[in-house]
Amino acid sequence: MIEFIVPGQPVAKGRPRFARRGKGVVAYTPAKTAAYEALVREAATVAMSGRPPAAGPLKLVLSLTLQVPLTWSKKRRALAIDGHIRATKKPDADNVLKGLKDGCNGIVWIDDAQVVCIELTKAYGSQPHAAVRILEVPGEAA
Repeated sequence: MIEFIVPGQPVAKGRPRFARRGKGVVAYTPAKTAAYEALVREAATVAMSGRPPAAGPLKLVLSLTLQVPLTWSKKRRALAIDGHIRATKKPDADNVLKGLKDGCNGIVWIDDAQVVCIELTKAYGSQPHAAVRILEVPGEAA
């Protein structure tokens, strides 16, 4: 089992951008996405502490804690932190998941296709972060 925390507000993976370079077109990852994936890689590398990437099927348990909007009243903020108001606003959980999975490629697992089970929650909290837990699943890779 591997566990780690990615500090800060979870970031949704942005769509690739395109730019003209000479006569061709080049695709690139938006800077905000690249920075978040680098943060994920750093946290995953520390958690792995020199171990090789897992080779078999895996379960990913992901808990996203989002910052409560600053424009909300104290009462509404307290309700959100206590779990009475659900985090139904952006970022989309599945887009954050994509960035986290890509950031773990080659570090925690060989390829994110090895993730066969995902448990994901999204809530508001006082300290935004992504808590990641990876578990081996019994069985063999195809």
